Amino acid sequence: MKSSTFRRAMNLWPPFLFNSIRVLGISDDYTEAKVVLRLRPWNRNYVRTQFGGNLFAMTDPFWMLLVMHQLGNDYIVWDKAGAIDFVAPGREDVYAHFKLEPTIVDQLRTRAAGGDKVLHWFETQIKTAAGEVVAVVRKQIYVRLKPKAR
Repeated sequence: MKSSTFRRAMNLWPPFLFNSIRVLGISDDYTEAKVVLRLRPWNRNYVRTQFGGNLFAMTDPFWMLLVMHQLGNDYIVWDKAGAIDFVAPGREDVYAHFKLEPTIVDQLRTRAAGGDKVLHWFETQIKTAAGEVVAVVRKQIYVRLKPKAR
C-alpha cells in the first residue's frame, strides 16, 4: 500500500481520529513517520495537560508498522512490550518522530535468519514544537522469520 494512502487510513482510525492524533507523514519507503497529538478540551486530563494514555497511543503502532513494511511478508512482527516515562507536563500540541535506520533492519534480519525470535527495543521522544521533551516511550518489538521462509 502506498504510504500516503496508509497515512490517510491511519488518520481515520477511531483511536486516532477521536483523540486528535494525526499522522503528519510516512515516508514512501516506510522508514520514517511523524505524528502530532493536538491538545483539545476533550483530550486533556484533570490538570489540563495531555492525557498520558493519548501520549502512549500516539506512538503505539509505529515501530511495529515500520518494521513490518521494511522486513516484508516473510516475518512475523508484533509489539511485545512498552513503557512510558513522563518527563514534563504537555500543555500544548506534541510531536513524535520515528526513524527506522537501515542498519537496524539489517540487524533484525540477521538475528532472525535462523528462525529464532528476536526482541528489540526502540525509543521515541515526544516533544513540543519548541523541542521540550514531554515523555519518552520505549517499545519492544518481536520479530521472527515465518516457518515457510526458514
